[in-house]
Amino acid sequence: MSDQTLIQVEQLTRFYGSHRAVDDLSFEVRRGEVLGFLGPNGAGKSTTMRMITGNLAPHHGRITINGIDILDQPKAAKAEIGYLPEQPPLYRELTVDEYLQFCARLNRITRSKQSQAIGSVKDRCGLGDVGGRLIGNLSKGYQQRVGIAQAIIHSPAVVVLDEPTVGLDPIQIRQIRHLIRELGGEHSVILSTHILPEVQATCDHVQIIHQGKLVLRDSIEGLAQRMQTSSLMVRLGRPANQDSILSINGVSAVDELENGCLRIHHDPETNPAAAIAHTAVTQGWELLELTPEKRSLEEIFVDITTSETEANESTETAAA
Repeated sequence: MSDQTLIQVEQLTRFYGSHRAVDDLSFEVRRGEVLGFLGPNGAGKSTTMRMITGNLAPHHGRITINGIDILDQPKAAKAEIGYLPEQPPLYRELTVDEYLQFCARLNRITRSKQSQAIGSVKDRCGLGDVGGRLIGNLSKGYQQRVGIAQAIIHSPAVVVLDEPTVGLDPIQIRQIRHLIRELGGEHSVILSTHILPEVQATCDHVQIIHQGKLVLRDSIEGLAQRMQTSSLMVRLGRPANQDSILSINGVSAVDELENGCLRIHHDPETNPAAAIAHTAVTQGWELLELTPEKRSLEEIFVDITTSETEANESTETAAA
């Protein structure tokens, strides 16, 4: 991965009337990085995407695309951006080849290079066999591929994808995710999605925006650490002596669940799994299951956005 920063967002702020939709937002995306951009409805995610792509001006802040300030040099900066909105801008009455030729001309690709550019994106997006077909007759998955092809036909430095797998079947979703990972090898990619497993499957980094503010920015590896919990799920064939479990080093509490299951809480710095297994065997408890528990990305997302909302409400109440 290159160290080159292709997207730089600094102190981005946008109002709608008195409502601050985006509040002092700063982040960067480097070449070769796929950034998952998450947020609940009304968080300011779409507003941020519109400002990054040059479709909406910020009230305050700075955006540079491949080193070009999008407010000072909008045409040059936009030429470095490929954008796939949630509803792909397709002309259903055109064939794939006709549409991509039209997109090549819109992006000012010289006539001598248009054929090469079209052939390249058709290969990358798996459109080699459908060039002569009407876009309106293609499946939703192939239409999404055409939408991605128009976004990258001019080899932009930055690719912005808004909900690229909505409405696709599981096979189509896997194909589009694979394509997004490939795009991340050469471009900076921002992937906006409500499908949380998609972030884990395709992205290198994730950030969550809530009430206009950036509330989480982490790598996928760091996110995996956040998903670890300090508890073990244990299922036994025979009743256990909880005092024996609590005497194990690091164990802090035991919750009795249904069907012979226990949730054993422990200190984050220790892992008592081996000691629990040994005790269960020596005590004849018939150990059937011993599994470290994990939080899902959905649970992390809800925890972060809920805690931020409660904190803001508390601040507003105190100020009142």
